[in-house]
Amino acid sequence: MLQVDISIIIVNYNTFALTCKCIESILKNTLDKNYELILVDNFSTECNPAMFKEKFPSVKLITNKSNSGFAEGNNLGISNASGTYILLLNSDTFLTENSIKKCLAVFNKNKDIAVLGCRMVYPNGEVQHSARRFRTINWEIFDLLKFALYLMPYPQRSKKMLGKYFRHDEDIECDWVNGAFFMFPKIILDNFPQKKLDNRFFMYGEDQLWCWQIKKEGYKIFFYSGTTIVHINSGSTKPGKILELKKIMMKNELIIVKERLGTSISYEIFKIIFLFKEYSRYAIKWVYWILFRRLLK
Repeated sequence: MLQVDISIIIVNYNTFALTCKCIESILKNTLDKNYELILVDNFSTECNPAMFKEKFPSVKLITNKSNSGFAEGNNLGISNASGTYILLLNSDTFLTENSIKKCLAVFNKNKDIAVLGCRMVYPNGEVQHSARRFRTINWEIFDLLKFALYLMPYPQRSKKMLGKYFRHDEDIECDWVNGAFFMFPKIILDNFPQKKLDNRFFMYGEDQLWCWQIKKEGYKIFFYSGTTIVHINSGSTKPGKILELKKIMMKNELIIVKERLGTSISYEIFKIIFLFKEYSRYAIKWVYWILFRRLLK
């Protein structure tokens, strides 16, 4: 039996056209590697999932009996994966080069890396903030009082904060990476209960949670700038609903921080600062949406 280097897992939910574009980009650009492509349809109603198999006969199609969420959909794909490595790839992404080969080469040179994310851009070329730090009290205060940050030289500021303060033009060890492109050795799952990813979140925040759980075991999370993919972002979510889901993101963020800090004074202080800052921004974005029907970044 041919050894599979990597299992590429895509979870689809009512994004037939986007998912087809994603698969086509993989087939076109992923050369010189033995891979399998696993597509999990999360109980889509848009069309018959069998249409994927008709269009892409080589794809391993798994049809979920319910929309069980992003994490559980990926776990279903992983349970059917035979690759040495796993790549969780969003359906609203597409490759423009042999990104998978390049990323696997990074793993081969750095055996202490457990999770790797790569550079992402929007379709217009704007860089996405995919390399992140965990939120802390200091991080929140600096993010709130930006003038203090911009008194620092860029190298110091970017390394301290990452995210929107980082140009994403160099390789760096970070705390977590965006789950739209989330590559790891399958053996890492031995550190998780039942050898599968934590699925407590239906959607949003699971990438950060997984990275926290993996870092606790002493492994490294790595951002690789040597390849770029396009990520449309929220391809299966209507613009107005994105704002509604912001509350879910905040709730999940607090769950993760509480897991990291425990029920401590530090957590309570963090919570006050975080909720003040995020609800203020949330209110501004809602007003902007109501007035202009456009999302404010």
